[in-house]
Amino acid sequence: MAIARILLIGSTALFSMIAITAMIKKSRAHDEQVSGQIEKNPNPPIIVQQKVEIKKPYTKPLSLNGDLPCINRIYQLFSKNSTSQFPIVETISYSSSVSWLVGRPAWLNDYADYYQTSSSFILRSLGAKGEYPSQRRIVEGNRFNVFRRDKKMEFYLLVDISRCKMGFYYFDTGTNERVLLKTYSIGLGKLDPSKPSGSLTPLGKYLLGKRVATYQLESKGVYQNKTVEMITVFGTHWIPFEQEVERTSEPAKGYGLQGSPWVADSSGQLVEDLTCIGDYSSNGCIRLASKDIEELFSIVITKPTFIEIVKDFKEATLPGIEVATPSR
Repeated sequence: MAIARILLIGSTALFSMIAITAMIKKSRAHDEQVSGQIEKNPNPPIIVQQKVEIKKPYTKPLSLNGDLPCINRIYQLFSKNSTSQFPIVETISYSSSVSWLVGRPAWLNDYADYYQTSSSFILRSLGAKGEYPSQRRIVEGNRFNVFRRDKKMEFYLLVDISRCKMGFYYFDTGTNERVLLKTYSIGLGKLDPSKPSGSLTPLGKYLLGKRVATYQLESKGVYQNKTVEMITVFGTHWIPFEQEVERTSEPAKGYGLQGSPWVADSSGQLVEDLTCIGDYSSNGCIRLASKDIEELFSIVITKPTFIEIVKDFKEATLPGIEVATPSR
């Protein structure tokens, strides 16, 4: 029994050693085969795991913050500090004797014509209010801003109907840079679902006209076959649309930018009615507060100015690349 048991154990051990030896040989053969394949193809393909970008769902903002910024940088047009003023303007000193005008002293209007800058703009730079009398000289050495003659520029207004907001930009055609100057609250045309814009204000891009108008109290005119005080209809200023440019839903004639209309108060005195700002109550024209239309008027009337009206500002096709810090 003891001898048989020893023989059984020995046989088991022998077969185990044979099996292990066979497995080792098989493994070595496989390794040699793989090694040979690698030598034949020294640059095997590398599998790169692609990174999947998970996009967050877009949420329409409830305000303009982060979209069309509520901004006011108009002061940089009038700043006399070269480090803070926009590069499209320059500060000069008044002199009645200039090389570009011979035979008589230079008046304020001469500077306005030469620099293609409105006298209203120069007045704002001087810190004055109201229209400057055309035959009144300014004091020698007075410093004021004008648009640079070596800069070719245009102004662009972007109207967002859904928000009753308007962005005011300048576009430097030389640098291809667009700069947001200010965001205005505006009044728009009455709501009308049958119109492409959803209101009486048309859609599309228009060029503003040069036949502008200013109105004061007791300035009479004819409106809808009636003689009225024009300030009660158009406010203090009127800037018309002159021609259609692209994707317009209505002809330009009859539309424009205007001030808030004035109404009689409890004592019968005419006062500005600001309830139309942020509302849809006009016959299609775009209304601004008096201080805003006067500001805009003084800047844009001497340069090509376009207005693009869209339901949502993200649909606009403004020119150039928008920058916060323009090149000099």
